[in-house]
Amino acid sequence: MAPECENVIRTDSPRAGYEEHTPLLSDRDPSFVSVPRGSALEGEALNRSESGRKERHGESYDNVPKDKRQLGLFSVAFLIFNRIIGTGIYATPSNILRSSGSVGVSLIMWLVGASIAACGTAVYVELGTGLPRSGGEKNYLEFIFRRPKFLATCTFTVYTLIMEIIVIQGTATANSVVFSEYILHSLSFEPTWFKTRLVAFSCLSFICLIHGTRLRWGLRLQNTLGLFKLVILALISLSGLLCLLSVKGFQVRGDYEKPDNFRWEKLWEGSGTGLNAFVSGVYNVIWSFIGYSNANYALSEVRDPVRTIKRAAPLAMLSVTSVYLFINIAYFAVVSKSDILESRRIVAALYFRNLFGPTTEKALSSFIALSTLGNLLAGQFSQGRVIQELGREGILPFSSFFASNKPFNAPLTGLFTQYLVSCTFLFAVPPGDAYLFLISLSSYSLSLINMLVSFGLLLLYSQPYLVWGWNPPFRAPKPLVILFFVSNLFLVTIPFFPPIPGSKTYSQLPYWSHSAGGLALSLFGFIYWYIWGIWLPKSKGYHLERKWALQDDGVSRYVFHKLPVSIPAP
Repeated sequence: MAPECENVIRTDSPRAGYEEHTPLLSDRDPSFVSVPRGSALEGEALNRSESGRKERHGESYDNVPKDKRQLGLFSVAFLIFNRIIGTGIYATPSNILRSSGSVGVSLIMWLVGASIAACGTAVYVELGTGLPRSGGEKNYLEFIFRRPKFLATCTFTVYTLIMEIIVIQGTATANSVVFSEYILHSLSFEPTWFKTRLVAFSCLSFICLIHGTRLRWGLRLQNTLGLFKLVILALISLSGLLCLLSVKGFQVRGDYEKPDNFRWEKLWEGSGTGLNAFVSGVYNVIWSFIGYSNANYALSEVRDPVRTIKRAAPLAMLSVTSVYLFINIAYFAVVSKSDILESRRIVAALYFRNLFGPTTEKALSSFIALSTLGNLLAGQFSQGRVIQELGREGILPFSSFFASNKPFNAPLTGLFTQYLVSCTFLFAVPPGDAYLFLISLSSYSLSLINMLVSFGLLLLYSQPYLVWGWNPPFRAPKPLVILFFVSNLFLVTIPFFPPIPGSKTYSQLPYWSHSAGGLALSLFGFIYWYIWGIWLPKSKGYHLERKWALQDDGVSRYVFHKLPVSIPAP
C-alpha cells in the first residue's frame, strides 16, 4: 500500500477554512511542501516483521535526502570509539588504583564498568533500531511518555538545549584546553594562559569549519584519528605484554623500580579500602565508557541504520573494552604500584619513561593531543546533530534556522552555536569550581536521562504499554536493561550522600550542587511546556496541531499550527 500523505498548510497559500490560522513560531517559509505521513509523527516504531522489507529497512523511517546518508559501518564504529576514548585512559587508572587499593580489585572495577557499558550499548541499540532517526533520547522519551501531550518533547528539548549550550560545551572547552596543553608541551612551548587559549581557540574553530563546511573531510579525519588511536593503543598494550613475558628489548630500565604486580599475593595486596572508595572508583570507570550512545544522535545520516548500528556499536564497544583492559595490564606490567600511587605524573608518562626512556615523553604528549582531537571531533559532530534535531521539533523559536542543512549540506548552524558557547567559556570562565561543576553537571544529567530511558524501555514491555506495538529489529535481554536502569538509579542518588571526611568535591560550592542543578534544569522545560502548551492556548482559545513539513534543503521537520477550539483537535 502506498504511504498515506497528509497535506501541510502552506504559509503562502491558505486553504479554505484556515485563512486566519497562522503557523506558530514564525514558520513562514513558502518552500514547504506536502510530505508522506511519517512513522515518528504517528507514534509508530520500526517493527522487526517489517525491517526486512526494502522500503522499511530503516532509511525510509526518517525523511532525509538519500545523499545525506554518508555514514557507513566504519564511520559509525569510530564515531563511538573516538567519543569514548579521550584522555582518561592515560590518567584514570591511577585514580582507580587509589580507590581500589589493589591491582586485582582495580581490574575488577574495569570489568564492572565494561559490563554496565555493555548493558547501555544493548539498550541504545534496541532503541536505535526501533526508532532509527537522529536525536537519540529525544525520540525515545517522546515515543514512551506521550501524555500529557508534548510534555516529554518540551521538557527534553529545553533541558537538552540548556545542557548542550552551557554544560556540554563547557566540557568541550575543557577538552580543547587539554589538547592545547599537550600539543604545546610536545612542541617545547611554555603553556602560558595566552598560548593555551590561542591553540584551544584554533582547535575549536577548525572543528567547526571542517564539520560545518567539509563534511566528508571531517569524517575522514575523524576516522583516521580513530584508527591511529586504536593502532597506537594496541602497540602500547602489546609492548606491555611483551614486558610481562620478559621478552628481550621490552624490559623496565634499570634506573626505575621493577614492578611485581601480578604475583597472587601482590595482586590483592591493599584491598579493602571501603565501600565508599569502591563506589567512587566504579563511578570513575563508568564515566570512562560514556559515549556508547553517540551514533544514535546521527542515525538519519547512517546508511542502512538498523543493520549498521547493530554491528557498529558492539564492534566499537568490544574494541574499547579490549583497549582498556589490555592497557591497564600493560601499565601494571611496567610500572610498580608504589610508583603509580606516589608519583604526581600520569601513569602513561611513567609507562613510557620506564620502558622507552624519558625522551619519549614528548611523543606521548603528541599522541594524547591527537587522541583528544579525535574525541572532540566525534563529540562536536554528534552534538551539532542534536541541536539540529531540536530545531526539527518546531517547539523553540527560529526552528527552521536550526533545522536547516544550508548552505554546505551540514548542520552548520548547530555547530556554530556550540562553537560560540565554547569560545565564551574558553575566555570568560576561570578554571576551578566552575569547570568542575560543569563537568559534574554534564555527567549527572546524562545519568538522569539514561535512567529515564532505561525505565521507559522496561515500561514498553509492561501490559499498559503493549498498545504501542514495540517490537524492534533488535531486543536487548531484559536483565541487561534492568541492570542498566539500576546502575543509573544508583548514580543519580549517590551524589546526594555526603562524601567521606577529608574529601571535598568543590572548594566553595556544596557537594550536591551539580546534582540539584541537574534536577532543577528539568523544571525549566516543564514551565515552558505549561506556558506554551497549556496556558497560552487556553487563554487565547486555540489548540496546537503538529504536522510534518519539508524544507527546500530536503530536511523534514515539525510545524505547529494554532487552530481555534471550534475545530476539533486531531
